[in-house]
This record gives sequence, C-alpha cells and structure tokens, in this order.
Amino acid sequence: MRVSAARITPLATAVCLAACGCASFSGPEEPARLTPVPATARIATTTLPPKSGVIPASYREETSAHQPPPPTSLPSFPLDGVTALTSEDVVRIVLERNPTLDQMRASAAALVARYPQVTSLDDPLLSFNTAPGSAWSGPNTEYAARVEISQKFLSPGKRGLKGTAARAEAAAAAEDVEDARLQLSEASRFALADYFLAVKGSMVAEENAKLLREFRQNAETRYKNGQGPQQDMLQADVEIARLEERVVSLRRARLVAIARLNTLMHLPADGLLPPPADFGASSVLPEVARLRELATERPDIRAAVSRAAAEEATLALAQKQYNPDFETMAAYDGFWQGVNNRPLQWQVGARVNIPLQIGRRNAAVDEARANVARRRAELARLTDQVNFQVQEAFEQVRETDEIVRLYETKILKTAEANVKEGQTAYANSKIPFLNLLDAQRNRVALTDRYYEAVAESVRRRATLGRVVGEPITAPGH
Repeated sequence: MRVSAARITPLATAVCLAACGCASFSGPEEPARLTPVPATARIATTTLPPKSGVIPASYREETSAHQPPPPTSLPSFPLDGVTALTSEDVVRIVLERNPTLDQMRASAAALVARYPQVTSLDDPLLSFNTAPGSAWSGPNTEYAARVEISQKFLSPGKRGLKGTAARAEAAAAAEDVEDARLQLSEASRFALADYFLAVKGSMVAEENAKLLREFRQNAETRYKNGQGPQQDMLQADVEIARLEERVVSLRRARLVAIARLNTLMHLPADGLLPPPADFGASSVLPEVARLRELATERPDIRAAVSRAAAEEATLALAQKQYNPDFETMAAYDGFWQGVNNRPLQWQVGARVNIPLQIGRRNAAVDEARANVARRRAELARLTDQVNFQVQEAFEQVRETDEIVRLYETKILKTAEANVKEGQTAYANSKIPFLNLLDAQRNRVALTDRYYEAVAESVRRRATLGRVVGEPITAPGH
C-alpha cells in the first residue's frame, strides 16, 4: 500500500483546523442597553431597571460571575461590647448574618450565570469518515477519508433577546434580595419592640410589687392599731398574687422575644442578650406625598418591571422563531478521487431549517403575549396596592405617635398624682383601701398601655419603612 503524501497533508491540515476551530468564533451578541421605566407607568416597551449590585454595570461574558464569592467568616458573638440593644444593632447584625439573604444572593448569582450560557454559540461539530479498505486497495486507489466541521448560527437577534431576558430575570432576583432585606429589617424591629415591651412590663411589675408591699405594710399597721380591717391586708395579698401571675407571663414573653431576635441574628435561640435601649421622642414624619413618591422605587416594584421586561424579550424572541436558523460547514472529502488530479476534495456549504410548523410558532407567540399581559397587570395591581399601603401605614404611625404624646404629657402624670393622693387620703382614713388599690391598678394599666403604644409605634414605623422602601427613623433612633 502506498498513501500519497499529497493526500495526507490536506487531511492533517483539516483535522488541525477543526481541533482549534472554536477559537475563531466571535462571542455572544451584546444586547442593547434598555432604559428603566418609572414604576408608576404601565409597561409599554421592553425595559430594564437600573443595574443592581448583583449584576455589574460593566458585565461582559468574560467576567467571573459564575465563580462563587469568597467565603466570609462571621464573628462568634457580634454583640460583644454592646450594653443596650438598639434597632441599628439588630438590623445590622441580621443583615450581616441571616442565612436567608445568602440563599437569595446565591439564587441571584445563579441567574447572572445564565447570561453567557444563553448568548453563546453552540459548540462546532466535527465529523470524520474513512473507508479502511482504501488503505490497501492497490496502487490505483488513494486513501479515502472525509473531515467536516460545521457551526450552527441562530437568526440575527435571537441570542441578544435571550441575553436580554436572562439579564432581566437576574435583575429581578437582585431586587428580590433587596426586598428581603426590607422584610428582615421590619421583622428585626418587630422582635426588638416585643423584647422592649416585655422588659418594660417586668420593670413596671417590679415597681408595682414594691408599692403593693408598702400598701400591705400600711394596712397591717393600721389593723394592728385598730384603725382598719384585716380585709385590707388580705386584699393586698390577692393583688400581690395576681402580680406574680403577670410576672410569669412577662418572663415567657421576654424569653420568646430573645429567641426570635437570636434566630434572626443567626445566634443560639437561648443565648443572652443585652437589655433593649430606651426609645426617645418620635421623629417628624415626611409628607405622605413624599412617601408615595419613594414607594414607587420599591424593590418589589422594580422586580416586577424587570420580570415584565423579561416577558417582553421572550415575546420578541417568539416572534423571531419564524426566521430560519442556518448552519455553515467546511469539509475535506478524500472520497472524491477526481479525474486528472482535479481538486474536488475541498467543500463548503450551508444548511437552513425551514420554519413550516406555523401553528406551533403561533401558539408560542400567543403564550408570550399572555405572559406579558399578566406581568403588566401584576405591576398595575402592585402599584395600586403600594399607594394604599403607604396611606394606611402613614395614618397608623401618626395615630400611635399622637397616643404616645398624650400619655407622656397628660395621662401618666395624672395617674401618678391620683395614686399619691390616694395614699394620703387612705393614711388619713378618708378613703377605703379598695379605692387606693383601684388607683394603683389604673396607674399600672396605663403605664403598661404607654409602653405598648411605644412598641406599637416602633412596629408601625418599621412597616411604613418596608412599604416605602427605606427605613423611617424609629423613636429614639
């Protein structure tokens, strides 16, 4: 057998070119940047919100978005040195340590990594065929082999639309992370308000117990001196026993609040916490019109805009499915022996799919249109809901602020004066012991109600911050 060197050389050249052919293909088409649509407007065109921290503005296919972020170490106890727990401390630690955000960031990073996948070309195909018998068939026949390399290309614009949809979904996932931060901030302030209320309730109970013991001692002295009945002593004992029941409930509320705070901060549920800081005077609320304006940039609204943009890109992609894709090929075919050494071995060609399945493509377009309409309606519903939520939360905050001021300026002072006057009157035998107990019960109940109003003010401001999209300063913070 003799194989011609002139035949082997082109064959080897074709194989080498095929082996490194991937390096000659260009990268994915870069989709045109799209401008964001105001959240108050209904979506009329494909738009994208501003790039978030999860998707860098300078993102390109060669970025290392698919690489996992470097691991971060968490301090063993982040509250070292903290003597009074504030909402800033709690929110900061929760946003640093809560695993919910890590989970959502990972989901967003996974969607970012989809962009280079959907915008890249398919791998080129390499095929090799040979007739083994041609290697020893005789001097009149040359060795026959065929090498072909082919590359499929989508119709212009398809890869760009796939990338646009992938980016929009990733942007929506990034906004979901921001929305989760708002929800965790609200939950943290709620838990701190519960902790504050339980601790203050325990303090009020301790003060009440001290005063009741003084009342009982006075009643006992008057009984021994023949100035009062023994029933006064027994009534004081009943009040002290009822107070012990209250202390048991407050201990349960305090431990549950601590467990909730520790869970949010990714700490052991039964870990010790410093006492909550006192809340001071309420800050002045912005105008409700300003709050509604801020709420139009809420993360969940921006996420809805991004998801609508993704559906718009999917619709445009479905409409482009009527355009054919094509495939190019180049081959060296040694089976063409030729006549008089004519160079017939080198070949080029193209393949095109024929989009005959119109019904399937029409159904895909109808589905995409329905999804776009659904996302638009979702955005409109969310916008209307946000306007109501802002107004409702604003009025609730204003109500609790006025109640807190009323207790601080009038109610508590009057209740305290009533108890002092009752003590003087009882000592002078002007009123019965039950009247003094009623005055003390009323003072304790009003003090508890005051702290409940303060805690409720913190909760409602936290809710207002969530529905607006940024924190509204809580009392004293």
